[in-house]
Amino acid sequence: MVERVRFRLLALACATLLAASALSAERVPVRHKEGLMHGFLALRTLEGKSLADGEMTQIAEGDRVTSHLVFRFKDGSLYDDKAIFSQGGSFRLLSDHLIERGPSFKQPMETSIDASADTITVHYKDRGEEEKVIKRQLKLPPDLANGMLFTLVKHIQPNVPQTTVSLLATTPKPRLVKLVILPQGEESLSSGSTEHKAMHYVVKVKIGGVAGLVAPLVGKQPPDMQVWVLSGEAPAFVKLEGPLYNGGPIWRIQLAAPATIP
Repeated sequence: MVERVRFRLLALACATLLAASALSAERVPVRHKEGLMHGFLALRTLEGKSLADGEMTQIAEGDRVTSHLVFRFKDGSLYDDKAIFSQGGSFRLLSDHLIERGPSFKQPMETSIDASADTITVHYKDRGEEEKVIKRQLKLPPDLANGMLFTLVKHIQPNVPQTTVSLLATTPKPRLVKLVILPQGEESLSSGSTEHKAMHYVVKVKIGGVAGLVAPLVGKQPPDMQVWVLSGEAPAFVKLEGPLYNGGPIWRIQLAAPATIP
């Protein structure tokens, strides 16, 4: 009986090590240098209801890139994410500052990540309580992808069967998870009368440790994200379907064209 228990424990330990090895994260290589960019986005429900208008800007100074994504909601809520990263050979996050506030978010929060100092600061409020601040020192991996998903998917080679990067889940108690990015093949899309091809990726969230084993059983497993990237020599973000924040509903983010002012 004792030997059987020992064997099961050994088998579980081996399975855990194999799973950890299979999910070893990696920095995404730079296929083409990121530069100046200004785009407009629309945030909608899957049924097409408009929730927010968005803008994404990007400024590059040498190998240092500042990417700024903002969604201003119809109900006054704000999603504001500014990431600074380097692109010397492969991408590396330097800092990320995320603001989530307003009725569209379950819990208003402001998260700052200083990757060079391995420092995380979270400002948040529980209902009816004063603001709380959490500061943590956490060894952050070099493949951290916060604020960079739209950029990284443009640089993943479509023939690579799986790409795994790290993400700091923005909750009052930050924790590292893995994003497993899997290509699903090309799909057709059109712009007016012109047809294009887009690569479809599925992004799965993998939670480590015991929490990762329990999450699917208690309904805490984050849903998959679906991302489409324009194929060809100049890849471009097209669409994302998934939660905008931890525990949020599945929404759709798409490119949008600004309307002229009458």
